Amino acid sequence: MTSQTSLEPTDMEWLDNGVLGITWNDGHKGVYPVRYLRQHCPCAACTDEWTGELRLKPDSIPLLILLQDMEPVGRYAFRFKWSDGHDTGLYSYTALRRMCQCDVCQPNKPKSKQLL
Repeated sequence: MTSQTSLEPTDMEWLDNGVLGITWNDGHKGVYPVRYLRQHCPCAACTDEWTGELRLKPDSIPLLILLQDMEPVGRYAFRFKWSDGHDTGLYSYTALRRMCQCDVCQPNKPKSKQLL
C-alpha cells in the first residue's frame, strides 16, 4: 500500500461461529475472533490511552460474547455493540488490521486449548 492509499475493508463475512472475516483493499483476508476483539477494546475504559496497556482483564469477558451490531465511523473505524452492553470502543481500520489473528499475521499461536 502506498502512503496515499488508505487501508479500508472491502468485504466482511462470518467465517465460523464467533469469527469475523474482513477482506482489506490490499487483498489481505483478516480473521477476527469476536471475543478477542472484545478483550482488546481500544476505548479509554478498557485500554490505557497513553501506554496502550489493557485495563480490562481478558478473563472477565464471557466465553460467549456476541457482536450485536457494528456501524462505520467515517471512513476510518467501526463501533461495535457487544452483548455485554459495551459499545464505546472505536476500532480504527489500522488497529483492526493489527489485531488480525490469521496464520500469516500470527504464525506462532499458543498451543493451548484456551478460547480466544
